[in-house]
Amino acid sequence: MRRLSFVASPLAFLFLFLCCSYRSLAAAPQEVRVGVYLMNLYDLNMDEHSFYADFYVWFKWKGKIDPTNIEFVNSIEKWSIASAPSGDGSDSLLKDGTRYRIFRVEGRFFHSFRLSNFPLDEHSLDIQIENPEHAADSLVYLPDTSGAAIRGSLQLVGWESKGCQLVSSVHDYRSNFGNSLENAQRYSNLSYTITLARPKSYFLLKMLLPLIVVMLVSIGALILHHSYIDTRSSLPIGGLLTAVFLQQSYSDALPDTGYMVLMDKIYLLAYALISLVLLQVIRSGNWLIRHPVDPDTKLLRKERRLAILYLSVFFLGILVLSL
Repeated sequence: MRRLSFVASPLAFLFLFLCCSYRSLAAAPQEVRVGVYLMNLYDLNMDEHSFYADFYVWFKWKGKIDPTNIEFVNSIEKWSIASAPSGDGSDSLLKDGTRYRIFRVEGRFFHSFRLSNFPLDEHSLDIQIENPEHAADSLVYLPDTSGAAIRGSLQLVGWESKGCQLVSSVHDYRSNFGNSLENAQRYSNLSYTITLARPKSYFLLKMLLPLIVVMLVSIGALILHHSYIDTRSSLPIGGLLTAVFLQQSYSDALPDTGYMVLMDKIYLLAYALISLVLLQVIRSGNWLIRHPVDPDTKLLRKERRLAILYLSVFFLGILVLSL
C-alpha cells in the first residue's frame, strides 16, 4: 500500500499540472495582429478639435472570435465612417493558417489640439480601435510587424510628418455602464498615432522675422542723435502699434485657447522692451531740457549700450522661451 501511494502521488501532481496548464491556455485571450496604412490626412480643424483620415486597416488572427467588429473610440459623426472590405468581404487564409481581412476606412476623428507651444507645436493624432463585444481577457489587439505606415507621396501643407506608430494597451473604463452581466470594464485598445509638427521655417520666417524687424527699428531710436526727438519718439510708438497688428494677425487664425501660446509670450517680451525704449527716449529728452549745456556725449554712449542690452535680452528671451 505504501508503494502504491508513492507511485500515485507523482501521477496526481502530473495530472494537476496538466489541468492547470490546460486552464491557463484556455484562459489566454485570442491575439489579433493589426496593421494600419494611412492614405490621406486632411482638414485639421483646431476650432472643432477634429481631423479627417483615410486609411487601410487589416486583421490577422487564429481563433473563433471575429475581431473585425470594431469601434473607433475617438470617431465623431458616425455616419462619416465608410469602411469597405476588399474583395467580397470574406476572410483570406494565409499559408500558416492565419485568417486575414482588410478594410478601407474614411472618417472624422477627435483630437484635442494643445497649442501652448505655437508655432513650434507638435500634435500626435491618434485613431483608437476597440472591440465592444469582447473584453481584454478574451481578445487582445497587437501591432502587426511593421504594420504602421504612411503613403510615401502624402504631403501635408504646413506640416511635417515625424513618423507613426501602433501602440497596444488596455482601456479601463472603470464602469460596467449599468449592466455588470454583459458589459466589461477593460477592453483591448490599439492606437495608431501619427506625429505632425510645424516646419521651423514657419516660425523663423513668417512669425519671428517681422517682429525682429520691428524690434530693430524700435530699438534703433536709441542710436539716433538727441536732436531728432520727434523721430526718436515716433519709432518705438510705431513699432508698438505694428507689433500689436502682427500679433492680432496670427491670433485670428487660432481658436480661443484661454491661455498664452509661445508666440504670445515672445510678443509680451517685445512689448516690454519697446516700452522701455520709449521710456528712455522720454527721460533723455527731459534730461537734455534741464541740462542744455551738456554735450550729451555720455548719454549717447549710455543709450547705445542700452540698445545692445535690449537686443541681447530679446534674442536670449526667445531662446529661453523656445526651449
